Amino acid sequence: MLETIWFMLWGALWAIYFALDGFDLGLGSLFLFLAKGEDERRVAVNAMGPFWDGNEVWLVTAGGVTFAAFPAAYATMFSVLYVPLMLLLFALIIRGVSFEFRNKVDDSGWRDLWDRCLAVGSFLPALLFGVAFANIFRGLTFTVNPPQNDTLLDLLNPYGLLGGLLFVAFFVVHGALWLAAKSEGDLRRRAETTVKWAWPVEVVLAVAFLVASAFATPLWENYGKWPVLLVLPLLAVAGLVMLRVALARGRRWAAWGWSAAAIAGAVLWGVGGLYPRLFWSRRDIDPGATLTAHNAASSPLTLKIMLGVALVMVPIVIAYQTWVYLKFHDVVRPEDFREHDAY
Repeated sequence: MLETIWFMLWGALWAIYFALDGFDLGLGSLFLFLAKGEDERRVAVNAMGPFWDGNEVWLVTAGGVTFAAFPAAYATMFSVLYVPLMLLLFALIIRGVSFEFRNKVDDSGWRDLWDRCLAVGSFLPALLFGVAFANIFRGLTFTVNPPQNDTLLDLLNPYGLLGGLLFVAFFVVHGALWLAAKSEGDLRRRAETTVKWAWPVEVVLAVAFLVASAFATPLWENYGKWPVLLVLPLLAVAGLVMLRVALARGRRWAAWGWSAAAIAGAVLWGVGGLYPRLFWSRRDIDPGATLTAHNAASSPLTLKIMLGVALVMVPIVIAYQTWVYLKFHDVVRPEDFREHDAY
């Protein structure tokens, strides 16, 4: 029972992370295309500024839960996915440094360098997260005896790349909606236009991924066993439809909320279909190497102690982040940072 609870928490933490950090990964990816001139670039950066590092807390938490609750899965993850995870780590480091460095020197060339680093450091994680999770859903190649792992080129298979493109599309729409809600004037209009052309691409990729998953993965098996889980893909579908409806009505924050629901629903759909597997070796390679929530879990005592800590600390983190989002929900204008310390 404890293993199942922690599996659900593991999936929920990833869904929260992607629903929150997805908007600044998407906005960072679009940054150079949407923002024209230094004032608009500073508006875009400061629209992300108070939130991006707090959103990363959920990534650290999801990774920490994997390490503490499912240590065997954590070890396997950093073995089988070593190269993409290192690329992901370096990209996130570059992104974080870019926020802090771009205004340290009053020089356009300096700022352009870090703006490009911000764009690359946002796009690569979006793509790599999608590739990694698609391959986790599809099944990885790893055997104990003799040792055998997928290479980076193996991970860039058609299904993995489809997952990467889907994540990029989710985050691009999510980020453009955030900028539309946090800006005004021409920048807002460009952000809304971006949503309008990117949304159909997002829908097509989502449908393609769902169909491809029926052939490339066993994810749909659990939905036949437990039909109640169908609420998860339905949440994603409702989010995709309603975000467009809300934007057409001028309800930008509601549209962003529906986009977050679509991302969370899509991630939870994958996690729900994966259960009880965490990392599984494809059936034609070595079924015995599959790691599940049961054979990869820590001891019951460890899981009990961690559950107590989580029940205390996670609500505190949620309360704090809710306060931050409410505190900094206003539109960002150029005059807001001309006389104050800002990015």
